[in-house]
Amino acid sequence: MTSPTSRTTPPARAVRTPGGLSVRVEPRAALAVVLLALVTLAAGVVVMGSGDFPMAPGDVVATLLGDGTAAQEFIVRDLRLPRVLVAILVGAALGVGGAAFQSISRNPLGSPDVLGFGQGATVGALGVIVLFHGDSTAVAAGAVVGGMATGALVYLLAWKRGVHGFRLVLVGIGIAAMLTAIIHYLLTLANLVDATRATLWMTGSLDGRDWAQFWPLLAVCAVLVPLTLVYGRPLRMLEMGDDAAYALGVKVERTRVVLMASAVLLVSVATAAAGPVAFISLSAPQLARRLTRSPGPNLAASALMGSSVLLVADWTATNAFADRQLPVGVVTGVVGGVYLLWLLVTERKAGRI
Repeated sequence: MTSPTSRTTPPARAVRTPGGLSVRVEPRAALAVVLLALVTLAAGVVVMGSGDFPMAPGDVVATLLGDGTAAQEFIVRDLRLPRVLVAILVGAALGVGGAAFQSISRNPLGSPDVLGFGQGATVGALGVIVLFHGDSTAVAAGAVVGGMATGALVYLLAWKRGVHGFRLVLVGIGIAAMLTAIIHYLLTLANLVDATRATLWMTGSLDGRDWAQFWPLLAVCAVLVPLTLVYGRPLRMLEMGDDAAYALGVKVERTRVVLMASAVLLVSVATAAAGPVAFISLSAPQLARRLTRSPGPNLAASALMGSSVLLVADWTATNAFADRQLPVGVVTGVVGGVYLLWLLVTERKAGRI
């Protein structure tokens, strides 16, 4: 797995808390997390200030603090704030899910985009749209069920006295190919209205996102993101291989099951909220590693990187093409595809694939 490091990276420091707990802190990684948090906040303010009714960043902040006009309050708090918050949570969920799977598989290509979980969520959502003509709530539930079912199937097929990274990636690629075929088949069954609705959902978009998508997403992230962070140290041990992790006292299979289930659910819920936003889960963990120059999954940095990348992509999709607004999934798909090609070339030159 790619893990760029620098000889000049400051050594990690042990910080002892008042309760006597010793915490290992890497200065560069901690600084990167702080900077990414600031970038995410700044990008959120800029996105809330853009649109048909543009606002200066200072006016956006003033409105959020309760000093705006009635029109500004409505535009910022009721229309744009929930969309930005959904983007932050979706990006964080995809970033954490991608980082967990890349560490579990010990492969930079071991991303939910590649392993078929996004395709599984898409099959679930399209099944509800095409076969049952369900509403948005039913579509979201179908996406979650489809993603979780795909995760269980990949795990069972990859199991052979444990789940190993190379086999997990191969099984995931095969499942993704089959699910893609099912997606195309479902589209052939749809009438014109359902086919249009399904196609729009499949592009991945933040348009029209409001508090109805935010609160369920917040509830899931509030539970699963901290849970995944708690398993950060065992996950780092898993990157060294099962034998080394066993020797260091890690309960390997239980840790792997908990992390895989959490990551699959995070990705599924994010897909249910915004549609299949491509390549965030692939690129965010890798970009976070290059920024922190720190070994391990870099879960916090990956979460914030996912949020900031998705916000920047949303601003680009909304403002960079004159009067035409693109779904954010189109922008992330194009940029992510270029990044994937670069990653494949880099891995091939390094002799890892």
